Amino acid sequence: MEKSQIKICQNCKSEFVIELDDFAFYEKMKVPAPTFCPECRFKMLAIWRNEMSLYSSKKCDMCGKNIITMYNPKSPYKVYCYQCYMSDSWDARDYMRDYDFSRPFFEQFNSLLKDVPKKNTSIDASSGPNINSEYANYAGGMKDCYMVFNSIGEQMMYCRGIRESKETVDSYFGEHLEKCYECVNVFKSSGLIFARNTYNSMDSAFVINCNGLNNCFGCVNLRNKSYHFMNELLSREEYIKKIGEIMGSYSKMEEFKEKFVKFALTFPRKENNNIKNVNSNGDFLSECKDVDNSFEVIGAENSKNIFSSRAIHNADGSIGFGTKSELFFNCLGSGFSSNIICSCSVSSSHNILYSFGLINCHDCMGCDSLKNSEYCILNKQYTKEEYEKLKENIVGELAKQGLYGLMIPSEFSPFGYNETLAYDNMPLTKEEAIAQGFRWEDDIQMTTGKETLQLGEISDHIKDVNSTITKEILKCISCERNYKIAEQELSLYKKMNIPIPRKCFFCRHQDRLRRRGPYKFWNRKCDHCGKEINTNYAPDRPEIVYCESCYNNEVA
Repeated sequence: MEKSQIKICQNCKSEFVIELDDFAFYEKMKVPAPTFCPECRFKMLAIWRNEMSLYSSKKCDMCGKNIITMYNPKSPYKVYCYQCYMSDSWDARDYMRDYDFSRPFFEQFNSLLKDVPKKNTSIDASSGPNINSEYANYAGGMKDCYMVFNSIGEQMMYCRGIRESKETVDSYFGEHLEKCYECVNVFKSSGLIFARNTYNSMDSAFVINCNGLNNCFGCVNLRNKSYHFMNELLSREEYIKKIGEIMGSYSKMEEFKEKFVKFALTFPRKENNNIKNVNSNGDFLSECKDVDNSFEVIGAENSKNIFSSRAIHNADGSIGFGTKSELFFNCLGSGFSSNIICSCSVSSSHNILYSFGLINCHDCMGCDSLKNSEYCILNKQYTKEEYEKLKENIVGELAKQGLYGLMIPSEFSPFGYNETLAYDNMPLTKEEAIAQGFRWEDDIQMTTGKETLQLGEISDHIKDVNSTITKEILKCISCERNYKIAEQELSLYKKMNIPIPRKCFFCRHQDRLRRRGPYKFWNRKCDHCGKEINTNYAPDRPEIVYCESCYNNEVA
């Protein structure tokens, strides 16, 4: 066999490459080599993960209490609160059914998915309970948090991918943060405002690609500096005067933001934001080895096409979780498991195919919400011999149809494309999504036209804002969606001298994704030495991009 093979995606018709090592992995997993490109596979997987589109007009279908849920109230599913879902008051095996050889497997599995009750939100119990944090999803160990996703921490709001942090608002992907605001890819820092790709820093604002800063403002590519303003050293008194003229005022901070964006474009960027990796390609990778085409991954090995997973080994296609897991193929939100194929939300399990929400199970296929179960198909238990025979028949059926190894069909997902991680990372219009076979949700929970305070009535400076604003309804200047300012949020703005945001959380989140950059990679040349590099800076973008060696020689 050749070293690699070029394939044509059956969906989008683009070319993609399968390496020799990939074939060995697929043989080990007993799945056929993919016929869809990594980008199309990501969409098919991410359509099953709704983190941020939450709904409040729903009651638990068991106990009747009001719940916050990721499932639209008009969806066909029974939804239980977390306590009822995890209780012994019901048993998913009561929904078991015999396999009908006259009907397609996926049709029968979809019928089961619609019948078995769903958990209102995903709570990571291994990180501890969520306390006073109803508006959190794919999160655990939360205390006094609101609209926080895929995170662990206290007193946080409007964050995704933030762990072990406190009093942090409007931030994306970071760890060990305190009193931080509008940060993207920031670690071990406190008191940072509008920071990106920055580490071990404190009390600084508008900083990019920095390390070891203390009291710096509008700086790029600095290391171990204090009292720098736009990369120029000032006296402490001059520095305090300069930032005092800007901080707290919405108009002044917006004006400086525009100036800083232009200033930052005059400095080189590193081809990626990877740290302490060996033979790995992607972006936002940390302590990875032999990882390819991956994003926001920590501690992975021998894996590819991984997004936002940790400590996962020997995997191809995983989104979220992944902790202490191996042999994953097209999996989502699963961890502490091994040999999992095309499944969602599987924990502490092994030898699982095409299943959803399994805990402490092994050797199951086409199952939903089982706990402590084995040798089950469509939630019905068999002997080991019966299970193996029926499983092989179903796998054979899917293989003949060219479906084995593909994710559960997208049309069976409970979510519309625009509710999911797919939309965040590979945006499509409604028309594009429908043309590609995805559903679109028009009825997302939101209000417009209910504002009680007009834009011009919001005080420019945070010092002039009083507590009554928490009783007002504001209007986003971008999408016109209504939003509110919470008391906890206002308190942090006052502490950090930050003006009231004029955009809703969802538009602010999209702004952070743009600052992060796309989950997509291009080949281009280093703007210093001409070396070929692979980066998520598209060739037509205005940034100056260096290979890692040139960047380190000039900056580090």
